[in-house]
Amino acid sequence: MKRLLALGHEREVEFQAGRGEWFCALGWARRLGGEGRCEEALQVLAPYLATGWWRAAEAQAELLEGWGRAEEAIALVLPFAEAGDRLALVSVGRLLARHGRGGEAFELLKGGIGEWYLAACLVEVAAEAGRDEEVAALLEARIAAAVPACDDPECGNVRVEPSNAIDLLAAVRERQGRIDEAVALLHTRRVTSVNGRDQLADLLARHGRIEELRAYAATEHHGHAVRSLAEVLEGRGDLEAAIDVYRTFGAVPGGRWHVAVPLAELLARHGRGEEAIEVMGALADSPGGWEDWIVDTLCTLYADQGRAREALARLDAVAARQGRAEDWEFFRIRLWLMGRLGLHEEAIDLARRHPEGDSWYGVWSRSGLLAEVGRTEEALALLEQDPNSLRSLRAEYLVDLGRIEEAVRVHQEEKAVPVEVPWSGECSVEPPF
Repeated sequence: MKRLLALGHEREVEFQAGRGEWFCALGWARRLGGEGRCEEALQVLAPYLATGWWRAAEAQAELLEGWGRAEEAIALVLPFAEAGDRLALVSVGRLLARHGRGGEAFELLKGGIGEWYLAACLVEVAAEAGRDEEVAALLEARIAAAVPACDDPECGNVRVEPSNAIDLLAAVRERQGRIDEAVALLHTRRVTSVNGRDQLADLLARHGRIEELRAYAATEHHGHAVRSLAEVLEGRGDLEAAIDVYRTFGAVPGGRWHVAVPLAELLARHGRGEEAIEVMGALADSPGGWEDWIVDTLCTLYADQGRAREALARLDAVAARQGRAEDWEFFRIRLWLMGRLGLHEEAIDLARRHPEGDSWYGVWSRSGLLAEVGRTEEALALLEQDPNSLRSLRAEYLVDLGRIEEAVRVHQEEKAVPVEVPWSGECSVEPPF
């Protein structure tokens, strides 16, 4: 849909919106709203809203709010939240809080304190409602009600619901300025890192408690606290200290696996690309360093400095040393580097002859190389050899070629449902195992 609109095919998007294609309807409604044609936009969504579908109601509410009609938006979606729809509760809670009705949002959400997703939203809206102490009490009660995680009397783990209760309570205490309490709470966690970040480390960094952060970083084995410390030091302009923090942690057994990439990124940001390459190269040359993500990062550093040919040589050396020159994990990096060198034709031929060149991922890479050099028809023909695979990419190429109706049909195709063969009771010896 976005591609169709970007390339000027508004009429097709409008047509498909009227035929039940939700994403076309949403895109077309947003386009109309952006042009000030608000009532027309609402008419586009009306058939979807009439089904009682939450996503359509949410989309219309977003449009109404954007047009300054927040009360209409709230009236539209509030019944969904009051009916207990989990997604609606969060969306409506935030909508109410944004428009000065934080107290209502709090009352709406507080019954979901036992679910991590709803509890996180409750903590958000508590600030607007001025009810931090109340949400803190609710969370403290949940933490106090923790139960053993299993029946093993020697197991010290406990189960708290919501699972993020400690993290959320710490966030409330920080918001109240009770930093020492927040720090003490976070020291009691068993899971310290979420999505690559450590809440305690980030809290210490925000409040300039650098010595505490240093001490914590020395004991936190994921390297996330080290990263927070390095970010603070870099932000203060002390680049050498930031580098030293990473290098010190990297010298600990197993430590460099956690900090090599952020250290290399730091060095590259400051124009020290050769040092960045040395960091990743040392990791790639170490036992177990042939992992594709390591080699990929190393080759990208080379290529970003205009040294893709050196990257190819380094890739060959690593792959040969591990006897994995033909493994697709390495081969796809080779194809990308050849593309950076302008060797598309050679790369296309090499990929075609590879033992895995006809796999779905091989076809994906080959078609991309063909499209890069303007051979989109050939790329499309290659994809059409397996009509049930990579349909989105096929549709993209069809749009690029101006074959809009075919592109829409491809998006609307459904894979044939495989026939289930009853199990005979005997295990097969044929792959896949």
